[in-house]
Amino acid sequence: MNDDVKKKMDKVIGDGAFIRLTDNSSSNLTAEQKVILNRKGNELFNEGKINEARKLFITTGYSDGLTRCGDVEAKQNRELEALKLYWLAHNKRKSEPLIDKISTLISLLLKEEE
Repeated sequence: MNDDVKKKMDKVIGDGAFIRLTDNSSSNLTAEQKVILNRKGNELFNEGKINEARKLFITTGYSDGLTRCGDVEAKQNRELEALKLYWLAHNKRKSEPLIDKISTLISLLLKEEE
């Protein structure tokens, strides 16, 4: 990727916007531990502590919680953050439109490059 395209992408999405996350982090947790962490995550989410809730939902792989956190990010126009969470939640209905939007943006940037 040439420097001009990278600069344009950084301007649009921010430096280091995509951090690799895995969805298999919950494999060492028991079902009981997941339930406890998910309940705590739901409490935090309801209190508006979205980042703290997100960490717990990522740890447990709780797809509904991840989707709700993604919805908050999307409403705040942080679509890449939302995409990360929808992707981890395996929520294709919400992730695919964002992927299409980002693909279109990248295509436009590449056409500008020509």
